[in-house]
Amino acid sequence: MKETTEVRAGEELDVVSLAAYLREKLVNGAGPVEIAQFPGGSSNLTYLVELDGDEYVLRRPPFGNTVKTAHDMRREFDVLSKLSVVYRPAPKPVLFCEEASIIGSEFYLMERRKGLIIRGSVGGPNVSKGSSPNTKAADCISELKTSQQYRESVCRSFIQNLSDLHALDHEAAGFGDLGKPEGYPRRQVEGWTKRYLAAKTHEHAELEAAIAWLNANIPVESGASLVHNDYKFDNVMLAPNDLTSITAVLDWEMVTVGDPLMDLGTTLGYWMSEDAGEEMMRMPFNPHVLMKNVSRRHLVEMYAEASGREVSNILFYYVFGTFKIAVIAQQIYARYAKGFTKDERFAGFDKFVAALGRIAQNAANRQTI
Repeated sequence: MKETTEVRAGEELDVVSLAAYLREKLVNGAGPVEIAQFPGGSSNLTYLVELDGDEYVLRRPPFGNTVKTAHDMRREFDVLSKLSVVYRPAPKPVLFCEEASIIGSEFYLMERRKGLIIRGSVGGPNVSKGSSPNTKAADCISELKTSQQYRESVCRSFIQNLSDLHALDHEAAGFGDLGKPEGYPRRQVEGWTKRYLAAKTHEHAELEAAIAWLNANIPVESGASLVHNDYKFDNVMLAPNDLTSITAVLDWEMVTVGDPLMDLGTTLGYWMSEDAGEEMMRMPFNPHVLMKNVSRRHLVEMYAEASGREVSNILFYYVFGTFKIAVIAQQIYARYAKGFTKDERFAGFDKFVAALGRIAQNAANRQTI
């Protein structure tokens, strides 16, 4: 998979207007502006902007967005401005633009981080420009395919990094007003239920049964921390010559202060096992070779060891995470069905929603992750 592509039809930016704006706002803004699109991601749109040999990442809401709070660029920019100071994997933002007249929406620029994003088949990793797989990187990828010890080390680093985020003193970092941790699990279940109903296009009986189970089993919050809310390998960049070293964590649009186990639950929801079926295993959120060889239960054990948190009620958080991912997929599918995006990747997301509903209900029925 190429790291960047030509901009998709219907998602083009006004290059002339953007170039004029950046030349005015950036110190080095004299030369031509070149734009490409990062093909991954399903929500906010992400572009590579090159200006005078410098590279930036531009983030903007999806076209057809009607709910500003769901894709709040100012909030994301402000969070990263503080978070990048205390949490090394968070990219540093550079410039925020609230003038919708420039490209049709507000947007922000952030620094370009380089590294390796491994999705799906590890045989075809996504490599950032300037970080092409050298001999050492190829050796790391080969070791990931063959060494269970190395696979577990990569997963342990991935989970440790999440635990590190949860261990930050969010109040000291300036995030005391970012969220409302009291009653967080209940608000999340009720809020995502409303989002599902608002975006509903088909009947998904198994998903709705899982929704009923969640609403009947809401726990009190387990604690309060910064939560990423979409933490998966698809949003993590790794050092090409050491896959246990994380160079960046991306996509902070849903970050808040809340229950850290809800965050872990979302990570587990993305972590498919072979009983989910081959189609779900092919979803590019996490590397197949890791999901096939490291279980969700093992990830939970890693997190408990790294964080010292009590995880005996992890079933609820896993079912919730699976349900939330289904709702995100449903929102994206609804946008496709209404013609707000022509991205054909989303044409079959209704089947993805159904499969996630089945997975969530089966876990609730079996009482195990």
